[in-house]
Amino acid sequence: MRAMGIDMGTTTISVIIIDGESGELIKSRTIPHNAFMNGELPSSRIQDPDKLLLLVQQAVEEMTGECGVPDSIGMTGQMHGVLYVDEEGKAVSPLYTWQDGSGNERMEDGRTYAQALLESAGAAAAGYGLTTHFYLQKNGRIPGRAKKMTTISDYIAMRLCGSKEPVIAMDMAASWGCFDLEKGEFFLDKLENTGVDISYLPKVTKGHGVMGNTPSGIPVTVSMGDNQASVLGSVRDLSDTVLVNIGTGSQVSFGTEKFHDAQGSIELRPCTEKLYLMAGSGLCGGRAYAMLEQFYREASGKSKDQELYSVMEAQARDFLKAYGKENAWKIRTTFSGTRSNPQERGSIRDISVENFHPGAMTVGMIQGILEELYEMYGEMCRMTGTKAVRLVGSGNGVRKNPLMRELAESLFGMKMNIPVCKEEAAYGAALQSLAAAGLYGSMSELQQKIKYL
Repeated sequence: MRAMGIDMGTTTISVIIIDGESGELIKSRTIPHNAFMNGELPSSRIQDPDKLLLLVQQAVEEMTGECGVPDSIGMTGQMHGVLYVDEEGKAVSPLYTWQDGSGNERMEDGRTYAQALLESAGAAAAGYGLTTHFYLQKNGRIPGRAKKMTTISDYIAMRLCGSKEPVIAMDMAASWGCFDLEKGEFFLDKLENTGVDISYLPKVTKGHGVMGNTPSGIPVTVSMGDNQASVLGSVRDLSDTVLVNIGTGSQVSFGTEKFHDAQGSIELRPCTEKLYLMAGSGLCGGRAYAMLEQFYREASGKSKDQELYSVMEAQARDFLKAYGKENAWKIRTTFSGTRSNPQERGSIRDISVENFHPGAMTVGMIQGILEELYEMYGEMCRMTGTKAVRLVGSGNGVRKNPLMRELAESLFGMKMNIPVCKEEAAYGAALQSLAAAGLYGSMSELQQKIKYL
């Protein structure tokens, strides 16, 4: 029994095949997709969905040829983004990603599109699917052949199984904003009163069941959000574990059985039938560390192929040994703003003659990335009245940076466990597909197959 997991990431596509009995990874492939396109606005962040589809189709064919036909295919991918399909289920627009800034454009009354939706129809921010849809609608930019909206990973699932009608699960629907978590549906009346055309909204399902079968009979599941899939592919028990994920962005996630009216930087997201997921996202996150490395290269005159990450870590460790982390620069890594305040920017302070060293800046940047997440985790603990007893880390920012892990353990006060499988979201999607297809018991049983380094 084998399962395939496909993760439609912001910059890469990850495809894996696992053994359903042991949970062991059989094959993994990560493909840089280079699918970004030029948009009409400076803040546009759009991608070519059919380029993404072709790359997935090629990867599925190649991996099936190498490993045999899987018994199920699980889908996951970047949340919040949206694209439009026609009556045949084919894309007629770009993918407007979670990074798209059109929702921050100003309306005639001076408010942004995101502000207008937030005030009248619930959670909304630039990059959220319904905010983007609102902007496109009001500016006459929805293609004439468009019939429905969907997510990129559900679009890929549709095309793999030949479906024409988009279906998305509650977690993906909620990521578009203006969604009633208690009722499991969009705030339709509020959206209509705001002037949003709701006819484009797809069918929303409660769980991640089977969307359809490929021509060869492989069941393909309705997509999970990459946050949920990453958690389910990393954490054995959602009720007592906090997950820190640092990649291009960053996230902290913590499970809760009760509904909470999350606000500000904390989102409450559907996850499993018994648990919600509290999630806090840093929009810059791991990108801040990559920006710092680029800054050092520019300052030193190094070429693009001369990475300085090892030098940065060595300098940071020297500084810690000589001065201690409390004497590092204090850096707030909100360089791309926050969900609740897109205009917020980062800051650097507490620079002195004594700590004017690159190591102090590197330590400060790492601590800034982690402290943003820790602040969000603290708010989750206050809201739920509970604390985690286990810490799990995922994403390349954690895996490739030992100092990041050590400082995270110090800040959270727990040992950090790292999953063996590096493609955590794809792994979670693969596990979930086995349960959805009826090939294994419960998802909680499948999570016990997760192994740590």
